[in-house]
Amino acid sequence: MIDLIIPKKTRTYIPQELEIKWDTLSPILDELLNRTINDVTELEHWLKDKSELEAALEEDFAWRYIKMSCDTANEELVSSFQYFATEIEPKISPVGNLLNKKFVESPFIDELDKDKYFVYLRAVKKALEIYREENVELFTKIQVTQQKYQAASGAMSVTINGQEYTLVQASNFIKDVNRQVRQQAWETIQQRRLVDKDNLNIIFDELVKMRHQVALNAGFENYRDYMFQALGRFDYDVKDCYDFHEAIENEIVPILKEQAAKRAEALGLEVLKPWDTEVDISGKPALKPFHNGEELIEKSIAAFNAIDPKLGQMLSIMKANNLFDVESRKGKAPGGYNYPLAETGAPFIFMNSAGSMRDLTTMVHEGGHAVHTFLTANLELNDFKHCPSEVAELASMSMELISMDQWHIYFDNAEDLVRAKKEQLIDVLKTLPWVAVIDQFQHWIYTNPSHNAADREEAFKQIYSTFGAGFANWDGLENEFGNLWQKQLHVFELPFYYIEYGIAQLGAIAIWKNYKENPEKAIQQYLDALSLGYTKPMNEIYETAGIKFDFSSSYIKELALFVKNELNKLD
Repeated sequence: MIDLIIPKKTRTYIPQELEIKWDTLSPILDELLNRTINDVTELEHWLKDKSELEAALEEDFAWRYIKMSCDTANEELVSSFQYFATEIEPKISPVGNLLNKKFVESPFIDELDKDKYFVYLRAVKKALEIYREENVELFTKIQVTQQKYQAASGAMSVTINGQEYTLVQASNFIKDVNRQVRQQAWETIQQRRLVDKDNLNIIFDELVKMRHQVALNAGFENYRDYMFQALGRFDYDVKDCYDFHEAIENEIVPILKEQAAKRAEALGLEVLKPWDTEVDISGKPALKPFHNGEELIEKSIAAFNAIDPKLGQMLSIMKANNLFDVESRKGKAPGGYNYPLAETGAPFIFMNSAGSMRDLTTMVHEGGHAVHTFLTANLELNDFKHCPSEVAELASMSMELISMDQWHIYFDNAEDLVRAKKEQLIDVLKTLPWVAVIDQFQHWIYTNPSHNAADREEAFKQIYSTFGAGFANWDGLENEFGNLWQKQLHVFELPFYYIEYGIAQLGAIAIWKNYKENPEKAIQQYLDALSLGYTKPMNEIYETAGIKFDFSSSYIKELALFVKNELNKLD
């Protein structure tokens, strides 16, 4: 019997029970800053000590964020998060910059293994290049302002048939076979969102203003150009993003337009309205792969175990250590995430499940991230685990597709299983235009920083229309249409973190294509790639996974045709 309880790691540098407050952190940081380093061995030892402190700080912050997002109405938890954001982070940031300087100015840096430290050193130099002390206070204000979005979203609920639901729970009604039921649910949800529209626009205006100032302080014309550097986008540029948008418009949108026409015909409708895009065209009730959060976790452990017993064990360890919060409830922040616990070496999965098919894909998606966390847990430096999103999302999106061979665990009925797979593959294609919309929208926002809320709404409408606008008719729903972007938490909390989903989705399709041809080899390549963390450039990680780092029009066309053929096999 394998022990599933995670043992507490023994620290070799900082105190085992270090209280995270400035008085206790300051002496440790001073020691790192002032330590004499006499050779390359001592330099590497210094890096490991610095890494140990960083991991402890990251995990402390992680728990503050997790607890707050699990209960956004709890003032004590919000205060705990804000304490770190306002009292710890602003003081650590300047010292972190000095530590980076100490590292790159070391006379022994050229003696380090160039292959081992290339990616890390490149990132440190870029961080030094764009660091500005005047931005420290701004980052704090930005973080606190972003939390207002969580609080506002977490407080949203609606009443349907006399019962209160979170917006996630209420969205299940949009899949109802009765058109009147789903229309009423859709309208109720959108009206609730519109109640907070002006408030969220004010919050976002504040964020845009502060982010633009961050860019100006760092010597950039706009926040878009700043973020490309801050996110370490060494492997592609702004033009590549626009080429990606164009390729999606040309290669993916036509396939989805065909699917929408089939949907309208199957439903007997001349035009699709927004509440007609989620209902199953078979006329059967919405898929229900599980009944509660406990069952979702258990079935996911079984599915991962069937792919590879090592993967199932990872989720079992998380369950044994209470590292899941999966069910939707009022007061809980929106969305879902996998938050790595840097010292523990395991992650926490947070999501808002309500018994829907989308919750199944969210769980296996976050489960892919969880696998990644476990595989990188023992890398030598904490920074080696900080993968770019294009790699992190490859882990999760590939698992969505790989796991489909085990979805019989969630569905007893063979017909439901086919329906689930078809829904997933159509969603894979639908993801790509939405990614292009959100990415292009953010390019517009931050290269037009003096815009107002009305300009922003108009820009979103135009961009979304270019990519099909969900392939629905929005006549008479202009307010709801223009406000759709507010549901995307990334725009508020993780600016420019979105095209990564598109790049990784292409990589995931390629991994799944390999998996269909040779499951054992493809899984091993997937695990080998994830185990690298961020110790190799992005293109080498993709190559290790057995795929190309490519989002050209021809490659997108090739992968789109593969998905289309797999869809046709399910008919």
